[in-house]
Amino acid sequence: MAENETDAKPVAENPIKPEVKLEDLFADFESDDEFPESSSKDIKVTSSPQEPASPVHIGPTSRASDPEVMRSFYQRLFPWRQLFQWLNHSPTPSTDFGHREFAFTLQNDAYLRYQSFPSADLLRKDVLRLMPSRFEIGPVYSTNPRDRKTLRKSTAFKPIAKELCFDIDLTDYDEIRTCCDKANICNKCWQFITMAIKVVDVALRDDFGFKHIMWVYSGRRGAHAWVCDKKARQMDDQKRRAIAGYLELIRGGAQTAKKVNVKRPLHPHVSRSLDILKGHFQNDILHDQDPWEDEEKIDKLLQLLPDRTLNDSLRKKWSASPGRSSTSKWADIDALAKTTKGLDTKALLEAKQDIVLEYTYPRLDIEVSKKLNHLLKSPFVVHPGTGRVCVPIDTRHLEDFDPLAVPTVTELLGEIDQWTSTENGEKEAKSIQDWEKTSLKPFVDYFRSFVAALIRDEKDIKVKRERDNADADSMVF
Repeated sequence: MAENETDAKPVAENPIKPEVKLEDLFADFESDDEFPESSSKDIKVTSSPQEPASPVHIGPTSRASDPEVMRSFYQRLFPWRQLFQWLNHSPTPSTDFGHREFAFTLQNDAYLRYQSFPSADLLRKDVLRLMPSRFEIGPVYSTNPRDRKTLRKSTAFKPIAKELCFDIDLTDYDEIRTCCDKANICNKCWQFITMAIKVVDVALRDDFGFKHIMWVYSGRRGAHAWVCDKKARQMDDQKRRAIAGYLELIRGGAQTAKKVNVKRPLHPHVSRSLDILKGHFQNDILHDQDPWEDEEKIDKLLQLLPDRTLNDSLRKKWSASPGRSSTSKWADIDALAKTTKGLDTKALLEAKQDIVLEYTYPRLDIEVSKKLNHLLKSPFVVHPGTGRVCVPIDTRHLEDFDPLAVPTVTELLGEIDQWTSTENGEKEAKSIQDWEKTSLKPFVDYFRSFVAALIRDEKDIKVKRERDNADADSMVF
């Protein structure tokens, strides 16, 4: 599972009793009593006020977990307005945002669910009041999540919309990556994430017609996809499971010898994926990872090949040359196959294709994608372990993304301190928002352009629907 998973334990309001009354069905978190019920009053959305540009005074010992560091980040750098527009799909307040669930993980590990806010400013104020180490985004509900205890029927409160999400975590690659393990990453093993994004992104666009897909760095060792198209948000669990199953190819745990079993002829998605991945296999797997360096890993490779005679020849050759690289060993398979009598060349080709897929194909945390009510860490929060901001990844320049170069919260606040207006003096400095003075700017700019395109399409869909309704009404005599 990825590090973003909601593993903090909720704080129960009351001990569990044998008999549960209807009004107690949702009484599972203590957060609700701190907040008033929702109001029907319309609230005008305003942009978050710009904080005075006073020095933040980030010292060499400052950490992302320091409350004042997080307070400064939420006040001065977090893109609240863009987050609101992204989730609201319009600059005008609606239930798309107002009925959306937010969940806060507090500094003491308390976990508050079913929080909701009519505007970005109210969300911002509550975050500054509670100072969560991170917050997560859930679905849009049929009614306001804060009001769920007042409902006479529990069935009246249900999730109705949420982005289709995917989660890729490098810990799921530990059995095949040789450079790092557990929470550690480097640019070599980050290529597994790059491969996964390429394969999943093109499948979602070409096979399902989705357009608005945002990939976000998880802050340490993974990436999340948010598919934001309206038709994706409105999918039920059955459709989500179907898409997740369509993309799932790697099955079985560490004890499973062969994790890829695909039918022939290859499905067009699998064939396309192989075309995308074969170049990565040569460079990022064979050369950089050198996956069959030792005897144990050689045994694993030979288990995946179909011919015993060929396997014996390969084992003999490699035992005589213990320092042989994985690139050379891969070439040896074809070289020795030519001299192996009675070899089924078709079976060998298929086995080699399966090996390429096993070492390169995306390893998805499928559970994240299956459920409408699954929560996922918000973009632009700070990873508490690394201090890095969970920034969006511009897939137009995917190969250039370096997770180790993503700015940390302390670096960003230090950049504000160091920033000076070289052209227009103090007056110009006051008109520039703090995030524009830092290396967070290109990530916020990308997010803004993504949100603008999403809102533009949402508006076009709404106009078309209204036009179609008007045409239908005009035909009624």
